[in-house]
Amino acid sequence: MYNNDNEFIERLIQLRMQKGVSARDMSLSIGQNAGYIHNIESGKALPSMTVFFYICDYLGVSPKEFFDDSLENPAQYNELLETIKKLDSKKAKVLDEFIKEFVK
Repeated sequence: MYNNDNEFIERLIQLRMQKGVSARDMSLSIGQNAGYIHNIESGKALPSMTVFFYICDYLGVSPKEFFDDSLENPAQYNELLETIKKLDSKKAKVLDEFIKEFVK
């Protein structure tokens, strides 16, 4: 969880960079003026709650995942979970065993 605006800004930059988009492109994609995300990232503004939800949707993360800094790349995590959901129980068990061994 974040204690100040700088941590919010750093997380926004991190997630935007992971998506591989410029601040300008992201601003326009969420229906804002071209400098909107730049103004947030430079500490000049903070988004409204409504726009924050648009930002999360654009980045492919939930608001909870946005603030969960233990998830380095929540969009990738979500993609992995969606792939795992497609496995049958036998394959899921093998993957579970592999992951447990892998993280040891």
